[in-house]
Amino acid sequence: METSGRRMRRFRMRFGRNRLADSDDGSVLPTRNGGNAENEASCCYCDHKITMFNEPISRLGRRFSGAMKIWFSIGLGFGVASLLLVTVFLLLQFHPEPLSNRLAFAVFGFSPSTRVSLSGFVYVFVSTAVTVLVHELGHALAAASEGIQMEYIAVFIAAIFPGGLVAFDHDLLQSLPSFNALRVYCAGIWHNAVFCALCAFGLFLLPVMLSPFYKHGENLVVVDVPSKSPLFGYLSPGDTILSLDGIRVYKPSEWLELSAILDKENTETSNASFGGSRRFHHGKGYCVPVSLIEERFKGRMVENRFVCPGDLTPFSTMPCSDVADTKEVSVCLDAKDIVKLNKCGDGWVTTSEARDNSGCVCPQGEMCLQAMQSPGVSWTEISYRRTSSQDCSEFGLDLNSSTCVGTFVFVGDLIAMSRSVQLTAYQPRWLFNYFFKSFPDVIERSLTCTFHVSLALVLLNSLPVYYLDGESILESSLQYFTWLSPRKKKKALQLCLFGGSLLSLLAFFRIFLVGLPLSR
Repeated sequence: METSGRRMRRFRMRFGRNRLADSDDGSVLPTRNGGNAENEASCCYCDHKITMFNEPISRLGRRFSGAMKIWFSIGLGFGVASLLLVTVFLLLQFHPEPLSNRLAFAVFGFSPSTRVSLSGFVYVFVSTAVTVLVHELGHALAAASEGIQMEYIAVFIAAIFPGGLVAFDHDLLQSLPSFNALRVYCAGIWHNAVFCALCAFGLFLLPVMLSPFYKHGENLVVVDVPSKSPLFGYLSPGDTILSLDGIRVYKPSEWLELSAILDKENTETSNASFGGSRRFHHGKGYCVPVSLIEERFKGRMVENRFVCPGDLTPFSTMPCSDVADTKEVSVCLDAKDIVKLNKCGDGWVTTSEARDNSGCVCPQGEMCLQAMQSPGVSWTEISYRRTSSQDCSEFGLDLNSSTCVGTFVFVGDLIAMSRSVQLTAYQPRWLFNYFFKSFPDVIERSLTCTFHVSLALVLLNSLPVYYLDGESILESSLQYFTWLSPRKKKKALQLCLFGGSLLSLLAFFRIFLVGLPLSR
């Protein structure tokens, strides 16, 4: 994200008598020797240098110098602590059970093995540009509070990633004491951490801020159904998902969680729990009238499998211990009609207050039948309320009427299905507001993505590796080990940077290539 910019402005600090060695070959932050601030461009890198903000930032830093020094002194403590914590995490990679998977999801917000859509890439790109700007603004303000004049701001694109950098006067930067220099080096990490907290606070307050126009947590609204989604043609943007296998869902997180539990139940024989009050058992059946069974369509056996013609679904008698002398029946029925019938069997999600005595018993004249399923394939009912059609969007129409509420059965990979549709917990309070139905989702995804990108920049720039903030923080911190000679400090720095860079490469390799299960 910001690595290429760091290569230009991060170096092994060598500040005269107070540093590890005397040298003029580098600069912690790039300088403009000879006044060269021309833009650069190549096949993989291009930048644009800006000088119009030099004076405003310099005046701001001088005017509030005292307050900013206190602010960035707090950031100094955070930056050093972050460096130590990240180093501990790198060492934990040698543990038999590292935290790579959970940390990757917490930082990046998604599993690295999961495909990122085009819209997701746009969110990441914009969030990266904003967080890098916040990072560099922290360095610029910290340096201005120390009386260092900024030379220019540069925004760049390296390969496909945006970035930024700031350039300062090299001689003035060299003259700073170690503590003051640490305030400048830790300022970027500190600003990213604060920005990360602001995004989290914004996400927390978002339902309250949007409450005059949107209801939150009352219904699960469909934002988008891609053409490649298995739900394409069944759900439309603006529709409301009521339940999944009879369980009400109100938030996208509940939708994903319940889908994972149902998928697990389909592949395991043990019971699973959800929220402590719902129970899952195997065997999803329907009480089918005998008259309908007698009018059934005939199927045929193909390679030991009962196959039905057209769009019909094969059903068979559910084996039950509470029903004696169950007659074996295999029929072909229309699933759209069957899902409207009463349910039987112990495979349905129930609450502790209802269906405690559920079994295969059906009223007289009906039989308990279940769909024939292949291994690894889930049979799941999805109930929805259609508000996207013109008939159901008219004022005064009962949205709970049979014309607006429906149920269909999904048969297939439940995990892939749950991730293929974009949902939101925000529902417009007025029907004419459906034109802006995607607005809360855009804000929520923007804040979430910015939170994760900002957190990633905090951790990345805290790494004790070459060219990143961690290198400068580590070297300035070594100045306080006064019992070490300059030569030993230099060797210690090189050892820490080499070890940190190697461990970082191993950690990223483990996270992105071998540490994560493949998404389904």
